[in-house]
Amino acid sequence: MEGIRGKNVFFILLGSAIFAFGLVHFNMENNLAEGGFTGITLLLYFLFQIDPALSNLVLNIPLFIIGWRILGGRAFIYTLIGTLSLSLFLWIFQKYSALSIPLQNDLTLAALFAGVFVGAGLGIIFRYGGTTGGVDIIARLGSKYLGWSMGKTMFVFDFCVIALSLVYLNYKEAMYTLLAVFVAARVIDFIQQGAYAAKAAMIISENNKEIANNIMSQMDRGATVLNGKGSFSGVQKEVLYCVVARNELVRLKNIIRHVDPHAFVAVNDVHDVLGEGFTLDENKNPIEH
Repeated sequence: MEGIRGKNVFFILLGSAIFAFGLVHFNMENNLAEGGFTGITLLLYFLFQIDPALSNLVLNIPLFIIGWRILGGRAFIYTLIGTLSLSLFLWIFQKYSALSIPLQNDLTLAALFAGVFVGAGLGIIFRYGGTTGGVDIIARLGSKYLGWSMGKTMFVFDFCVIALSLVYLNYKEAMYTLLAVFVAARVIDFIQQGAYAAKAAMIISENNKEIANNIMSQMDRGATVLNGKGSFSGVQKEVLYCVVARNELVRLKNIIRHVDPHAFVAVNDVHDVLGEGFTLDENKNPIEH
């Protein structure tokens, strides 16, 4: 199908393998639940011994239709790949993996590793356009149409599923499961946003022109002049707006401090940066990340 990229497929498979490894070796081995549809598959496993590799497929059949109708053909293919590969890797790690990581005596460590592996796996899958079905589709729709964070959307849904899992979890295991889900949500957002994370600076100074020139000459970054007005004084002022990579923030502050030590500077996190210097090079060609 047109638009399907081998690189995306590879990373979706890689993310599915990481996700499945975490579920088998940290969640299932240490009696920790999980959120979303995955949590439902674990619920069926612990209560009725139904293989998660099988229940994952059965539960996702209705959502395949939603993925096709709402997300489009390419997203549906990526979702299909993610869901099928997750079931495959779950089956492989359960049947053929000789590795055992029993951490019942240190559930903090088990929860942290479960969260990191699940979050890293899902974060990679999401970043390359895929899902593993279930609540992943719901989270992706929320991100696409409502601008919601995928990690936060999944955390709310996960909480509800974990509440149902109390039928087989004791309170201690439930609390550690919540820790794992929280860590996973943070890791998902970090991987989703980390590639383009940057800092935005709003600068108010009597020497904005000199600061802007130094930013362009010393950092090869642009700056935008905005018109502002003091709410108390009513005086018109120019506000300099500049976006830089996180590791460039110290250089930016040094430039501002050197030109005008009394400048007013407000710095904010930027989680999604598109355009020249971030996703496009100087010739307007895409930068591969």
